[in-house]
Amino acid sequence: MFKKVFEYAGPHKKEMYRATFVMLLSVLMGILPFVSAYEIITPLVMGESIEGTYILPRVCGVLACLVLQAVLYGVGLNISHRAAYNTLLRLRIALQKRFERMPLGFIQDKGTGTVKKLFVDDVDSLEVLLAHSLPEGIANLMIPLAIYMAMFFVDWKLALMSLVSIPFSFIAMMIMYSVGMKKMGPYYMAGQRMNNTIIEYINGMEVVKVFNKDAESYERFQKDVRDYRDYTLAWYKAAWPWMAIYSSLLPCTIILTLPLGAWCVLCGWSSLPDLILVLCLSLSIGMPLLKSMGFLPTMPQLNCKISALEQVLDSAPLQQTEDDFVGGDHTISYRNVTFGYSQSKPGLDGQPIETVNNVINNVSFIAKAGQKVALVGESGSGKSTLAKLLIHYYDPQQGSISIGGQKISEMSLEALNNQISYVAQDQYLFNASLLENIRMGRLDATDEEVMEAARKAQCSEFLEKLPNGIHSMAGDAGKMLSGGQRQRIALARAILKNAPIVVLDEATAYADPENEEKMEEAIAELVKGKTLLVIAHKLPAIMNADQICVMAQGSLVATGTHEELLKSCKEYQKLWHAVLDSEEWKINTSKEGR
Repeated sequence: MFKKVFEYAGPHKKEMYRATFVMLLSVLMGILPFVSAYEIITPLVMGESIEGTYILPRVCGVLACLVLQAVLYGVGLNISHRAAYNTLLRLRIALQKRFERMPLGFIQDKGTGTVKKLFVDDVDSLEVLLAHSLPEGIANLMIPLAIYMAMFFVDWKLALMSLVSIPFSFIAMMIMYSVGMKKMGPYYMAGQRMNNTIIEYINGMEVVKVFNKDAESYERFQKDVRDYRDYTLAWYKAAWPWMAIYSSLLPCTIILTLPLGAWCVLCGWSSLPDLILVLCLSLSIGMPLLKSMGFLPTMPQLNCKISALEQVLDSAPLQQTEDDFVGGDHTISYRNVTFGYSQSKPGLDGQPIETVNNVINNVSFIAKAGQKVALVGESGSGKSTLAKLLIHYYDPQQGSISIGGQKISEMSLEALNNQISYVAQDQYLFNASLLENIRMGRLDATDEEVMEAARKAQCSEFLEKLPNGIHSMAGDAGKMLSGGQRQRIALARAILKNAPIVVLDEATAYADPENEEKMEEAIAELVKGKTLLVIAHKLPAIMNADQICVMAQGSLVATGTHEELLKSCKEYQKLWHAVLDSEEWKINTSKEGR
């Protein structure tokens, strides 16, 4: 475990060594006063006369040792904390780089709570190991070991007596670790579930309040919080009795040394000065031993957290290379693509069990360069998943996706992103100006280019009504704008990016009838001369598509034009008749209609 930490520490590993050395000196300063006490007590007990000139230097030495102990302890902690937080910085950067190479869908599936816990809570918890357990734990353990060796040179019989409490303490400690580790997995899974539930509860508060679902929502919230409490208390209940036993026994280093040692002195097997020295040294190491053992209860936690970090780091990264896009054109080809989402469920032993639920089954089709291809089907048929596979949110379990003959797994993610503009139903806006939010499409764009993209995306109307126009702040997650306005900002981003492939995933979902025409104009501006893959429930909007792909339960059931599918595809006919029926819907508010 320390080897892995030292790998992340890098150049700061030397600071950890220095901190440990300074802590060793600090602990040694705490031992020396007991040696001075021995030098003062022994002459008195032996009946020798001593003067103030003999006692005063030793008393001053005791005071100097205590001051040095405090100063060295502070210096050691300063060095160890500097090394610890620099190591945590390197660890977070390593995680961030690893996350950049992982499928974005995998990160989203983990949940905001889990990712937050990983980057903040779990990484911060390593500070205990780096800043305290390593330097303090090692120093408080090494000095007592050295003292015990010295006691054996003084009198091996008395030294053995002072060791009698350690085996019993060690047995209690091992039992504590054994029962604690069995509870550790369920405890951490309960913590992850609670974090995700709390964040979901807060994010969904509006829906909960509007539909009066406080009871149901709070019930799940309360259940997960209670589960976390119960697992925590179960862990503590199993570990704390044994912790109490070893923390009580361990400092009792003179529990046999005093009575049996006195008997040995009376029998002439040991000398009184040796007994006094062993007693003083035994008393001196009780506190360091207890401190060193005090850090050990954190070790099971740290093992689990480091294991969790390593599991994330060891997860399969997104399949990509460092190559640029070298495709012949911008034809998109899906070949025998199969994909399923992984789900993690707790097993009987509390450990997660991974299962895969296929949502795309052996799908193949081609969207030729410059064509408009639409994906249609009922909700849950796999349309959006196909789009996310194209922009490389995930790697398919089987099959491949290529652009211009080059597989997307054979180019860098940056090269792929340069070829595609993706506009989804829900677009995230940063809490920055609308100008900077649009500039995300191309960071080197001038203000004039950004404003031109906003005009083409039909944003001018609502921008003029804002206090600071395009320089107005979007608010957290774009809350200052309506859903339709956020989508037009997203379209402006895509227009500014000017990628040769455009993917529209329900891009007009939030458009009201009044603004739908403007959205269509913005989309028409965006897709000029480009390969377009569009996902829409509004079939009239894609009637003129060059090719329509009909999805049902994760499978591609038919392809063709609107007219061809109306004649030959029952699934498409069903969708089209649903559109026609919806146009005839009317709201009857008359009393007769009640």
